Amino acid sequence: MFKIKNKDLVEEITGEAKIFPKYTTQIINLANQNSQGTRPKVVGQLSDLIQECPHKEYVKWKKWYLNKENTAIDDATNKIFPMINEIKRAINLIDKPMVKKWVEDLVLDKTFIGLRFQEAILKRVAKNKEMGYRLSKPEEESKGIDGFIGKIPVSIKPITYKTKSMLNEKIEVKIIFYDKKKDGINVDDSQL
Repeated sequence: MFKIKNKDLVEEITGEAKIFPKYTTQIINLANQNSQGTRPKVVGQLSDLIQECPHKEYVKWKKWYLNKENTAIDDATNKIFPMINEIKRAINLIDKPMVKKWVEDLVLDKTFIGLRFQEAILKRVAKNKEMGYRLSKPEEESKGIDGFIGKIPVSIKPITYKTKSMLNEKIEVKIIFYDKKKDGINVDDSQL
């Protein structure tokens, strides 16, 4: 068994490995996420384009792509670079008290809310169904039960759980699904 480092893999395939100063790619990546500069509508659907390209060598692919999508690289750059300037401005606003406030928000507020929102979901579902609720006991939790609506054992899972078929967990109880949004939590209790 052996390992090929990412830098070496890139160099092996493309013949060159681009070098960037420390932390810069993380910042550019953040700017790209915020500006959506490399979305398919800007640079094309790359997985399809690679299949469409008649060439399998990097140099020929690069030439073919740049000919087909001749403004894509500049278009993406022009979407991302203004966001870099926004990030520079934001960085200048960050001081030690702000970092402390952020840490408190993450460690204290968001962690507590994240661990307690299951009870809020149980409470609201029970209220809507005009039933009581309770949180599960440790021995019930080990069976995948997060709580009870009336006498019905339930598990509370994120909506993404539905798509995680690789999970070998077998839950034998009704599931209440939730989807966290910026403005709250969408709850699906249709299994009850």
